Amino acid sequence: MDSRLPAHLEVSGLIRTAQATGDFGMVLHKGERDGGTILIVILDNQGLGRLFERMPQLDGSRKWIEVKAQVSENKSEFEDYLSRRIRQDPDVWIVELTVAKVEQFICENLSSR
Repeated sequence: MDSRLPAHLEVSGLIRTAQATGDFGMVLHKGERDGGTILIVILDNQGLGRLFERMPQLDGSRKWIEVKAQVSENKSEFEDYLSRRIRQDPDVWIVELTVAKVEQFICENLSSR
């Protein structure tokens, strides 16, 4: 039996966590309700995104890892990457969070999950 939280509940929790501190979150792509992979795009105050995905570790755990960062010189590459991921896996969830204190949010909410 899988002990992971269903994807839709985890996504809802991430958005509510951002909103609880006065920040903003929304679903960019809705995936498979229970088992879809979750990608988190965290926007900084300049509108640049950092993409996080939970990756399996050698000890069997799953840790949030930054897999891509948007650069101001080529913002479309980041968007193209997200589009490719959706085409490759239509069950993927993409959640966008706009948070004022990016590093604090990551440390408090993604480092321990």
